[in-house]
Amino acid sequence: MPTDRSTERASDQRAEQPTAPAPSAPPAPSAERTAPAEPADLSGTVGLFAEESRARVFAAVVLGAATPAQVTERTGLTPKQATTALRRLRDQGVIAEGTDGLAVVYDRFRELARSARESKPAAESYGSGDERSETVLRTFVRDGRLVRLPAQWERKLVVLRHIAERTFEPGVEYPERTVDEKLRVWCEDAPVDHVTLRRYLVDLHHLHRRVGVYRRPAAAA
Repeated sequence: MPTDRSTERASDQRAEQPTAPAPSAPPAPSAERTAPAEPADLSGTVGLFAEESRARVFAAVVLGAATPAQVTERTGLTPKQATTALRRLRDQGVIAEGTDGLAVVYDRFRELARSARESKPAAESYGSGDERSETVLRTFVRDGRLVRLPAQWERKLVVLRHIAERTFEPGVEYPERTVDEKLRVWCEDAPVDHVTLRRYLVDLHHLHRRVGVYRRPAAAA
């Protein structure tokens, strides 16, 4: 029978044996792997296709090329050119490689379209209260300047009325020199002179003229 001393010795030997380390948990995926790609800005995405090889590679994927080899074959590029173009397109998030091979990330283009709509500045309002008139004024008036007079008469009436209302106060008398100075501002960038503009305003009764003095009536015709 083993003695108490031999039993103690065996216990000590077991205690001294190094224990195997517990298996460590697999490292957490790095942020670089898990974080979604930054949204590509619209100008950057458009710039992608300014380079012919990238445009050809993208078109090949759109038409069903699912592997780099197929892309190379269908584009006529060298393997290096195709690989470089694919890498750039993947970096920008417009092409991804999944279980079925290469594919276009259409969600990225929808995201870009949505961002472009949200970032578009609100259209300037000219206070006409009518959407058709607003459209005409946005076309022919910019930043308080006349771009040009419309050729279509109905549109011309809208523009001239707007100029009269924004330039002259009803019932106030203006000498001709003052009228010319005010109308010159509108004509700085337009292929029409202030004399023509003044004549239109008088003919349409937006301004009444008497002995070299002009007055805008309270209710212009």
